[in-house]
Amino acid sequence: MKAVALLLLLVAGPAAARETIGVYKGWAAFRDPDRCYAIAQPVVAGGAARWRPFASVGNWPAKRLRASLHVRLSRERSRAAPVTLTIGERRFELVGNAVDAWAADAASDRAIVAALRSGRSMSVEAVGASGRPFADSYALSGAATAIDAAVLACAG
Repeated sequence: MKAVALLLLLVAGPAAARETIGVYKGWAAFRDPDRCYAIAQPVVAGGAARWRPFASVGNWPAKRLRASLHVRLSRERSRAAPVTLTIGERRFELVGNAVDAWAADAASDRAIVAALRSGRSMSVEAVGASGRPFADSYALSGAATAIDAAVLACAG
């Protein structure tokens, strides 16, 4: 229950602007005026950040984006270092800026979401701006249900 409360704080903002679709173990699904998304916070964060790290899979109907990954890292990364997402035996290279990372293209998004659906955990690894490596780890229990709930919420 503590994790659910923290998850709800993670996406805190104007209550009228966001509708809770549901909470599914460590993942939750929300709808706001522009998008629907599934979101989780790491069970282990690689650093004490000034912001809350998260992983989300979002749908933006007006932009025709569906099941698009976005990760907010737990600390600022070195821009010279890659960001690697690992789910089971699968590894994906992400693109992004100092604190955010995304799949490189729609095909990568589809492969990542397929891996999320069948995986038990995922980690996002990078090298911090200080030069020290770090990893943020996520449990995937509830991810598939939250992703489906977000897709369905934006379908209508």
